[in-house]
Amino acid sequence: MDWPRVHHEVLPWTSRSQGVLPLSRRQQRDLPSTYRVALVPPIADVALSLASDLAADIDDAQRSLSGFDAAAGGEIAPFVSVLLRSESAASSQIENLTSSARALAEAEIDEGGRTNAAMILGNVRAMRAAIDLAGALDEAAILAMHDALLRDDLGHAAGAWRTEPVWIGGAAHHPHGAAFVPPMAAQVPALVADLVSFMDRDDLPPLALAALAHAQFETIHPFTDGNGRTGRALLHAILLNTGAARHVTVPISAGLLASRDDYFAALTAYREGDIEPILREVASATRVGVLVGRDLVTRLRSAREEWGHRLTVRSDATVLSVADLLVRQPVITARVVMDACRVSAPTAQSAVRRLVEVGILLESTGRRRGRVYRAPDILAALDTYVACLGRRGG
Repeated sequence: MDWPRVHHEVLPWTSRSQGVLPLSRRQQRDLPSTYRVALVPPIADVALSLASDLAADIDDAQRSLSGFDAAAGGEIAPFVSVLLRSESAASSQIENLTSSARALAEAEIDEGGRTNAAMILGNVRAMRAAIDLAGALDEAAILAMHDALLRDDLGHAAGAWRTEPVWIGGAAHHPHGAAFVPPMAAQVPALVADLVSFMDRDDLPPLALAALAHAQFETIHPFTDGNGRTGRALLHAILLNTGAARHVTVPISAGLLASRDDYFAALTAYREGDIEPILREVASATRVGVLVGRDLVTRLRSAREEWGHRLTVRSDATVLSVADLLVRQPVITARVVMDACRVSAPTAQSAVRRLVEVGILLESTGRRRGRVYRAPDILAALDTYVACLGRRGG
């Protein structure tokens, strides 16, 4: 499997002063006057033939994904939005962004004010944008995903290619000691255009196409921040675009999180011309993602079924609709219920009171007005899912 490796060029370093603390003269003298930057090759037309065992591994993972996705058209359908949120949380956790399920659910209804939850919510938006834009994957679609991710981050240009050097690892003020320095900003538009052409190929298994496109995207590193999360959203968009997935966002990032060091090592190997590690990692992550996705759905379904034993009401009662809503949105207000279930304020309040009476909902604020309610059973299931990811990744 011949794959073009990344070469490098040595360029003079010009200090970035904006947003960086001034350095002492001694520090400035000690810094190298040059740095080593990547020369990333185009991949749109690279011929590729996968070894039989690798192709079989990818095919096995792809069949696992397709089986789970097919179930999402029926029995898993009520949990599709939860799986998308779970994938977004796992992708963020790879970047060391963590949040409790409660904080994230509160952020979704504009309650609470925790920074990490808001940032992860941005990743949820990026994933939804990836799904919406999967039918037309071009430069504009990638920019839209990034804009959805970082539109509330004033420190970075959301939805715009970077115009400055970036690097991975090393110091904040100089790329000396960095693990990898992506290509010059001026090269980004052409490299992304080449990547878009590569994503349009139909001669590779969808999962292999998605894995390689993701690795190339991370190598280009076209943004000042959010490259990892945008790149993993792009991976899912490719799976949807190729038809490998149609209904559900399989938590592949959960699988990558289970072997985070191997994932980063695979990206390094890709830049050295060895694509097998990243293909193996994404295949393995897909299988793990299906397993943890099924486990999460089982936990959520069990919680919802147990509620049914507590509720002795007509099958068309609003309270049952609200119970279904809680699986998708485990923190609510009366206004959320009114909008989601299209009912009046008295009807929404009556349903909420009933769910509080049977212990399905707990009030979180202690306020007389603007009360916020949470479903501890669902939040516990989601937090258990995150804790399991941590143990897998440990």
